Amino acid sequence: MPADRRMPSGGRMPAGEEVPGGSGTPAAVLLDMDGTLVDTEGLWWQAVAAVAESLGRPLSPADLPHIHGRTIEDAAAHLLRNDPPAADGELVAEVIDRLTVAFAERVRRDLTVMPGAPELLADLAATAIPTALVSASPRSVVELVLPRLGHRFDLVIANEDTARGKPHPDPYLEAARRLGTPPSSCVAIEDSPTGIASATAAGCRVLVASPEAGLPSFDRVRRSLPS
Repeated sequence: MPADRRMPSGGRMPAGEEVPGGSGTPAAVLLDMDGTLVDTEGLWWQAVAAVAESLGRPLSPADLPHIHGRTIEDAAAHLLRNDPPAADGELVAEVIDRLTVAFAERVRRDLTVMPGAPELLADLAATAIPTALVSASPRSVVELVLPRLGHRFDLVIANEDTARGKPHPDPYLEAARRLGTPPSSCVAIEDSPTGIASATAAGCRVLVASPEAGLPSFDRVRRSLPS
């Protein structure tokens, strides 16, 4: 691992890539949180790396697909993958709790809002397009981030709200269901292959954010569906 524990490269879609679309206005915009609205993917990697080292299982770049964009439960299962199949439930719960605490501590200390996020959220609020935050993070972490975004989401979906997390479609399907909108009429904004797979499987139109380019512009979002 590098000394500063940054997340290895290779876990994101190239800047500017997206699922082809058209020029219609979405019925709702569904936004990922970590790595999309706030720069927390590196913090998540640091948290998992710290817990992994304490377990004597240091991470390598090969672990990235199992960590980036994944739920805390998925990360814990990955760290304990070499344990017996009937792993001690108390150990699993302990690792989940340690990951949650380690991530929350880093979010409190070093949270950065992504370029373009305040502007996009302000434009969405001004035009009254419904918005949902769709996160793989636990609600305790989401609640730490929300005040920094300064936006009133119509709906917040956290890890606890669906039986399966990303890359399964459940979080985006649940968001669309609660908003009363077909997924095909929604635009999802994501940064990771895991999140992109989730939103695509749900039937949403997907726009990709990146650290280099930030979020897509409001004009691009509102013209992203077929007319």
